Amino acid sequence: MDSSASRSSGNETENAILNSKTESCCGQFQNGSNPWMARYLYALMFLVCNILAWVARDYGHGALKEMQRLEGCRGAQDCLGAEGVLRVSLGCFTFYFTMFLSTVRTSKLQEPRNVWHSGWWSVKTVLLITLIIVPFLVPSAFIQLYGEVAHFGAGVFLLVQLISIISFIMWLNGCCQSDKDPGKCHIQAILLAATAYVVCIVGIVLMYIWYAPERSCLLNIFFITWTLVLLQLMTSVSLHPKVNAGFLIPGLMGLYVVFICWCALRSEPAGESCNRKAEASHSTDWLTIISFIVAILAIVIATFSTGIDSQCFQFRKTQVRAAGDVPYGYGFFHFVFATGAMYFGMLFIGWNSHYPIKKWTIDVGWTSTWVRIVNEWVAVCVFVWMLVAPVVWKSRQAS
Repeated sequence: MDSSASRSSGNETENAILNSKTESCCGQFQNGSNPWMARYLYALMFLVCNILAWVARDYGHGALKEMQRLEGCRGAQDCLGAEGVLRVSLGCFTFYFTMFLSTVRTSKLQEPRNVWHSGWWSVKTVLLITLIIVPFLVPSAFIQLYGEVAHFGAGVFLLVQLISIISFIMWLNGCCQSDKDPGKCHIQAILLAATAYVVCIVGIVLMYIWYAPERSCLLNIFFITWTLVLLQLMTSVSLHPKVNAGFLIPGLMGLYVVFICWCALRSEPAGESCNRKAEASHSTDWLTIISFIVAILAIVIATFSTGIDSQCFQFRKTQVRAAGDVPYGYGFFHFVFATGAMYFGMLFIGWNSHYPIKKWTIDVGWTSTWVRIVNEWVAVCVFVWMLVAPVVWKSRQAS
């Protein structure tokens, strides 16, 4: 009796969730226990935290009189600018890490932790507000320590995002190879690969024009030229007879690598003569504001898309979701958002709490540039290893 009752209750829970996917957003929110809608609400909370961090950095001076009453702020000096960002980031990280601890290894929809993840929004809203306020009462030394730890957490986020992107590229290539009409998909893959390589070459040429206008810009010339070499390396490894992965995946990965290199050069300080784009946008205009807004939205979208992609870290790729299983990994989802909180904290302060950041800017400074460049090199190493690893394993098994 008990087992049949639990099975029936589990089926009712799953059916209610599946039916709620077709309802309106307001109807889904009123249901209170829908993991599909919960993803977007968590992303909205994350966006609010980003906005609060930006306000604390650029427009927090209006709250000077109120912050002077807080002991941890020492006359409001330690609650604005870079430390204001870190305090908001700490509160956001604490919230999502708490959610990670309370939802990790949730596997079935009928578990109470599924209701906690997908509902109780009034309680979680109060919890998030409280956890953002508490860091403003903490001494500055603790915030500085969190800033050092956040460097590592942001690096973990970049690594997780990198693996997710590479897994998506591999999945896309696998779909083309297993298509029912391989001839048609082969033509589409060739066109997509050719387009990717053309965009890569155009991007590299534009970076030479914008960020290496003179021969004295040796560092930028090295960054751009080395990106071209890495593109050639990925293509050569992919076309090796033992790998035989084709042109598509190195072309798509080349787009990502060129984009990272462009972000790295764009992060160089505006005072550098080799960065003409930064010199042209020295004053805050509408284009700078739009770029800043797009950058914030990109952080939220990247965190959201990576958080729901827990399958890229499954060792058993053929595992099929059974009836009553959760639609995505709750623990991994919140873990990505927790590291994403450290990541946006680093972007807002340019990965350096002592570097002065101009208003309406994000991810600017030499530290940001080198973080992007190292991220590019690590991305190529991971991609090449994912191509070579199956060949190495087969050779070891054969021997």
